[in-house]
Amino acid sequence: MRLLHPSASVSDSATASARRTLLIVDDEEGPRQSLRVVFKDAYDILIADSGAAAIELAKNNRVDAAVLDIRMAGMSGTELLANLKIIDRHIEVLMLTAYETVETAKQALRHGACDYLTKPFDLGVIRQSVDNAMQRRALTDSLRANSQELNETMDELRHQQRTQSEIYASVMHDICGPLSSITMIVEMVKMDLETAHGSVPAPMLDRLTQANKQAARCIEISRRYLRGSRAQDAQPSAVLVNQVISDVRELVAINPLSKGHQFTAMPLARDVLVPINGTELVQILLNLVNNALQATKAPHTVSVSAEYLDAPLDLSRLVDGPAERLINRENFSGAPPLLALCVRDDGPGIMPDVLPRVFETYFTTKGSGEGTGLGLSIVRRLVARLHGAIHVQTTPGKGASFTVYLPAGAK
Repeated sequence: MRLLHPSASVSDSATASARRTLLIVDDEEGPRQSLRVVFKDAYDILIADSGAAAIELAKNNRVDAAVLDIRMAGMSGTELLANLKIIDRHIEVLMLTAYETVETAKQALRHGACDYLTKPFDLGVIRQSVDNAMQRRALTDSLRANSQELNETMDELRHQQRTQSEIYASVMHDICGPLSSITMIVEMVKMDLETAHGSVPAPMLDRLTQANKQAARCIEISRRYLRGSRAQDAQPSAVLVNQVISDVRELVAINPLSKGHQFTAMPLARDVLVPINGTELVQILLNLVNNALQATKAPHTVSVSAEYLDAPLDLSRLVDGPAERLINRENFSGAPPLLALCVRDDGPGIMPDVLPRVFETYFTTKGSGEGTGLGLSIVRRLVARLHGAIHVQTTPGKGASFTVYLPAGAK
């Protein structure tokens, strides 16, 4: 337990444990010590017997949540609440009083208190209230960290757009756009709930926390591939296939295009490291999946699967016709080992007159504002640069499959 007094400094607290910190402020010794005993095993404790002492503690130490008595000699709890919010507006504050009135409750909530409890306090109730306050603070901290990570990623992205291929910039843009929206929406929902209820109900807090964790995971994915693309000139690129498939699964989950549809991703039975830039492989799969998701607005299924091929691919069996085409045949040998990545959907399929044009730049069958006609052309360009090929098969009314064959290197 960390028990600090107004004379404690930032350097003193920096060496303490990384647990979250609870500030207890009451001008009566009994309630102070009672709360200290209740929470000493769960949180680091700061204790103050006056508003002035509490302000000094908050200035010199990080405070995650505070429990304040409303009626204190000198500075009232409500005045202290306002001062604490000036020091750190994200501090979660609970108010305690033995003299409950509607007006004092309203005043506390207007100043930003997250809860309002009466003395003598019920141990179960106050434990739950403080724990909820700490969870809200953790969510706020996580949202702020995610926002900072996104800003740093976007700064790197803008630099990358100036110095490297626009392909790498486009995958980062595809990822960071939805992530920015998610973190903003989570923060707005949290603020709306606090405005309406004074605090975030525990079930909603759990859901918001899970949503934010998923966003954080995707931010980490985007930064990993951004770092990988920066390093590609320094050393040969290689990536684990199942890691890419797992990353694509998580990125599709946050994509609004996937709403109402079913998406599955099946990894290799045994993961393989292939000599391919990870950013490029993510871009190939994301563009193919997005294309499949947009095949129809009606609910349908899209899947990704992978296969490692040790035998040569018989190109003579892949004949161009009204229902299938092989892209980059002229520069693809079909020699093993190969990685086969298949994106399949059970949508309406591709009409025979459209199939020859699907990889043309800017060609799209979607309505105005729904498609740029760039996704499949980027896939074609990337696959050609990797000396691979794309085999498209379709049956009108029953769906389509896009199988990408890429040189895989030895297992």
